[in-house]
Amino acid sequence: MKHFLSAVLAGVVLMGCSSAPTPVAPIIKDFEAKRYLGKWYEIIRLPHSFEEGLEQVTAEYRLNADNTIEVTNRGYNVAEGQWETAIGHAEPIGLAMYRVTFFWPFDGGYYISQLHEDDGGNYQVSVVTSDNHDYFWVLSRSPDVSEEVIEGVLKQAESWGYDTSQMIRVNHPTGSH
Repeated sequence: MKHFLSAVLAGVVLMGCSSAPTPVAPIIKDFEAKRYLGKWYEIIRLPHSFEEGLEQVTAEYRLNADNTIEVTNRGYNVAEGQWETAIGHAEPIGLAMYRVTFFWPFDGGYYISQLHEDDGGNYQVSVVTSDNHDYFWVLSRSPDVSEEVIEGVLKQAESWGYDTSQMIRVNHPTGSH
């Protein structure tokens, strides 16, 4: 856990401390934070030190009384054979836009650039971008996402300037949830 927290801190430092949001991809126009709460599985990410060697990564979002969101990231460190957890704080700075802090005063942009809904209107897949092309995540309510959705997301990511050849598909072994 010490390694994970140190790595998260280093990653957040790399994300910067800018006060004005500068997303590299469009931000969705229709977003309801309450519908975003709960558990998400990380499906795809760009490599970065704070998640190196982690599998079965999840993020859980809980609404605080002041409309900020508590973020709990959890992943299994294969090399160390243990679960690692980091808890952060997300402050809304616009619709579908947050400044996330895991170690004050360092923060980074968290921008929801794409959402896929199921037939009932529930958020099922989220594409998260940041202030630069070093950070990109695909999250899902389920560890299983169709190849059609993944291909569409990756094509869109390329059009936003992301190097999709560097992206990592996160391992979620069957029966581990």
